[in-house]
Amino acid sequence: MSALTVAAVRKLAPQARRREVRDSLAPGLHLVIQPKPSGAKSWAMRFRRPDGRPAKLTLGPVDLSDGETADEPTLGGALTLRQARQLANEIDRKRARGVDVIEEHKASKRRKRAAAEARNASSFRAAMREFFADHKTKHHARPRHWREDGRLLGLLWPPDCDPAKTEPEVMPGSLAERWAERDVREIDGHDVHTVVDEARRHGVPGLPRRNDGTSESRGRKVHAALSSLFAWALRQRRIATNPCVGVWRPSAPPARDRVLSDSEIALLWRATHDSKMKGARCDEKPKLALQFGAAAKLLLLTGARLNEVCGMRRDELGEDGATWTIPAERAKNHRKHVVHLSPLARDVIAAVPRVESAAGYLFTSNGKTPISGWSKAKAQLDAAMLQVAGEEAAAAGRDPAKVALAPFRLHDLRRTCASGMQRLGVRLEIIELCLNHTSGSFGGIVAVYQRAELLDERRTAFERWSEHVRGLASGEAAKVVPLPERKKRSN
Repeated sequence: MSALTVAAVRKLAPQARRREVRDSLAPGLHLVIQPKPSGAKSWAMRFRRPDGRPAKLTLGPVDLSDGETADEPTLGGALTLRQARQLANEIDRKRARGVDVIEEHKASKRRKRAAAEARNASSFRAAMREFFADHKTKHHARPRHWREDGRLLGLLWPPDCDPAKTEPEVMPGSLAERWAERDVREIDGHDVHTVVDEARRHGVPGLPRRNDGTSESRGRKVHAALSSLFAWALRQRRIATNPCVGVWRPSAPPARDRVLSDSEIALLWRATHDSKMKGARCDEKPKLALQFGAAAKLLLLTGARLNEVCGMRRDELGEDGATWTIPAERAKNHRKHVVHLSPLARDVIAAVPRVESAAGYLFTSNGKTPISGWSKAKAQLDAAMLQVAGEEAAAAGRDPAKVALAPFRLHDLRRTCASGMQRLGVRLEIIELCLNHTSGSFGGIVAVYQRAELLDERRTAFERWSEHVRGLASGEAAKVVPLPERKKRSN
């Protein structure tokens, strides 16, 4: 038995069988050479444990570099010949003191594994994954906007999936990637403020910017998504404090009061009634333009929200087509909502081009997801309304170039519906039921005891509003639908 040299360690070639070469200058140290084709070389020690049982301990792979580093040799790291001898002597000294180095090594591995599991369990990535899988609202339902919150934080799920059973896609450059390995207990208010301010000034991490300049809305949305996540983590005792508490939140925009006038309602109807409105990708798919136009009309006639109309499924329509039931999981307040469809609304639905959809979507271009691209479609709707207004001005002998329309948003159609019903004499509580509101007239204790659905009154309100819109669109006087009289209480 001779002492190994650096040259010998390099020169020893792998053979057909695994072999070990002992070093005489360090107790129990062996050079292990794996058989072909790998031929990997490593250091190992052979000795006896305190109870006399033979044992083997792998020290680490062989380091064949020329120079020596200043780092102390560690178990499991790459080791030069000198480092392997130094580590072997340290282990032998422990054995001389009666330490069971094998048991000590196993305990160290268990501690490292437990620490790694604890780090993984408390990582931002793990917390996000569990949050979206388990989080429920006070209504014991998944939040309606959970998918958008996931997108803001950098996770994308396929449509119609269960986030508890489906692995999301991580968006490059997003928070889900940037903070993936960070311990949620170490994220503080400064981190949250930095991200919120970045979203406000430059855009949400990982998402393309939709508009230039500063956006308070972007900052508020990111703050809200992070606040929901950390509030859940606090309830689950993952963190001691919510880092979002006390962090500046961009101010909310002032409440909107935009309501379309009767003339604007007529323009909208005429602009979506024929081919004047070009869809977002209408040159290749003309059906798409008709779907956007029909959806805009239903927003006006029903007062429903945009995502409720776009996500309409054929199985949500009643057998006679006179009702549309929005399920609780798609409603903002998680309450099932029945919308009475007037004859005009039914005509709009019947005219929507049918696209085969396994999910049953009424408004869809690919059969898999509801229509999207409303930012482009809204711009084209505005252009179509301006074109119609210009044509009418020219027919009346006015200068079409001087025609201008005040900007409006699609959600303003919901307010227009409510305000229009009120002008037609519909009672406030009926309007709130038509819009599926649980505040206002039905807030507080009233919501607990007032359970009457007033379906007849709601149907009459929708029909009265629909006839008013029909009259505006046709230029004729609207047919008046009488409101049902309130029954007098008998003593």
